[in-house]
Amino acid sequence: MDALMEILSKPTMADLLPELAALAAPICLAVLVGLLAGWAWRPRWALDAVSAAKVASFARDAGVDGAAEELTAEAAAESDGLAVTAEDFEHLCQLVQVRDGGPEWQPMMEKSMAGYSYRAWKREPEKGPPEYRSSTTFDAAAPDVVRSFFWDDKFRLKNRWDDMLLQHDTLEECEKTGTMVVRWVRKFPFFCSDREYIIGRRIWEVDGAYYCVTKGVPRPSLPRHNKPRRVDLYYSSWCIRAVESRRGDGQMTACEVLLFHHEDMGIPWEIAKLGVKQGMWGCVKKIEPGLRAYQAARTNEEPASRYAIMAGINTKVNSSYLKPMGETSTSSSNEIEADKKPKPWCGNVPKFLLVGGAVAVACSLDKGLLTKAIIFGVARRFGKLGKRL
Repeated sequence: MDALMEILSKPTMADLLPELAALAAPICLAVLVGLLAGWAWRPRWALDAVSAAKVASFARDAGVDGAAEELTAEAAAESDGLAVTAEDFEHLCQLVQVRDGGPEWQPMMEKSMAGYSYRAWKREPEKGPPEYRSSTTFDAAAPDVVRSFFWDDKFRLKNRWDDMLLQHDTLEECEKTGTMVVRWVRKFPFFCSDREYIIGRRIWEVDGAYYCVTKGVPRPSLPRHNKPRRVDLYYSSWCIRAVESRRGDGQMTACEVLLFHHEDMGIPWEIAKLGVKQGMWGCVKKIEPGLRAYQAARTNEEPASRYAIMAGINTKVNSSYLKPMGETSTSSSNEIEADKKPKPWCGNVPKFLLVGGAVAVACSLDKGLLTKAIIFGVARRFGKLGKRL
């Protein structure tokens, strides 16, 4: 009871500061060193094993490679041996129609600037990395130009609108379907090695809308390196379509880019989520100036790159095919509404258990005033949180 009375006597901050500094400094230093060491070094065999397990598990759960109806017998035969197939197209259609069976999308951000607007959502499946959905509407932009803009790796590197891209190479091409396999090397922060991506991509056209699938594909014949480190689980796909101008004049002169993205970058997902949240808007702001420069280049009839030429080779699908999966939505994705977030676990824990447990722990320790004060402070914080919930 003496220890309890000592805590309840509310010592002044001046009494606690020396102990607080002595306790916090080594803890912060240890955490920082641990994070840096963990990112900088990881046994290669462990990385390969974990990455392979995550890819296999997530693919099974998401149903990306699961059984699906064939577009037609001809399309199925056409897809044999290609990096991106009809099943990938169907999966993207289900994402666009919000019929993929995944968790609800939670709002993240909404911005509006001269020339474009932007909204973003996220969700966290039980297995696999966090997933992101965004809707960017560009004024005075044609879908076919926007399609080629995102496909054109040469312009992406030259213009530097995507300043994370360091290197790109084309590994495979199919001039009949437009399917490509490309290799990217992307820049990561100083405490991480750069990342390598082997990406398969292909475009389907449905009544003037473009369904652009890009995803990580396995290529065991390509050797792995510690630097850059290869990312196996990668998915980044768009639906690019004409929408009504933001002026509300009924003219379909704007273009919406509906993006779905997730990847396992090889860093803790909680840290990756923080990085995405902090850097998302900065990346988006660079896209619109890059698009306007690309439009100007097209207007000036500058020679098209090989990537832009391949972007024009699309698999055409009649919109009636999408009917069995649900009507194709032509409205803005801004209509998505998320359910209320689930309550944290602490909302179900009685307050007296938290405080009582803290008293028992604090009184059983003889580690000084600061240790007991911290324990009581944490218990009181959780107790208040549970009361609010």
